[in-house]
Amino acid sequence: MEDGILKTTKKIIGITGGIGSGKSTVSKFIEELGFPVYDSDFWAKELVNIDENLKSRIIELLGEESYDEHGKYNRKFVAEKVFDHQELLLKLNQIIHPAVKIHFENWVNAQNAEFVFKETALLFELKLNESCYQSILVTADENIRIKRVMDRDSRTYREVKEIIGKQMPEAEKVKLADFVIQNNTDLKTLKDFTHQAMNELKRMDL
Repeated sequence: MEDGILKTTKKIIGITGGIGSGKSTVSKFIEELGFPVYDSDFWAKELVNIDENLKSRIIELLGEESYDEHGKYNRKFVAEKVFDHQELLLKLNQIIHPAVKIHFENWVNAQNAEFVFKETALLFELKLNESCYQSILVTADENIRIKRVMDRDSRTYREVKEIIGKQMPEAEKVKLADFVIQNNTDLKTLKDFTHQAMNELKRMDL
């Protein structure tokens, strides 16, 4: 993969939110307004399947079972392997995140919009907000987030609660975010809040 060096004055806006917050829905609304959005989580899942260097490094770290008999990333195996092993998870992230960073930088260079958006669950955890012009946090009450994920992923209350417990607390993210979009009600309200944030963002740039 080519080294992605940013050759742009484009303004990068980070979009983040904990599991079940609705950050992907906000990204969709922003795309509908004509702005390019890079989905870091999607590309992380793609790159582990198409980047041969990534494949070999992941196998070296976690073993041959990291990929199935068809050469596809064995997400279930990897998730179980690293879930309660922070050191292994850190090493895995140190393999995947730099590859995503390079891919993102190449993507930014190919865009011709003034604002480009980067959706990532770990915007603040990885301090990616420090290289962003502004950041947008999508948030919702914890009980609402838990119900959404239970309905969406057929997970138990306990499983979702455990995932949330491993993420940065919402209160800390709110302190770091430039824009906070609340997603406690319906899609129409969420879309209205998203449009308000975008209008404010454009006014800042005048």
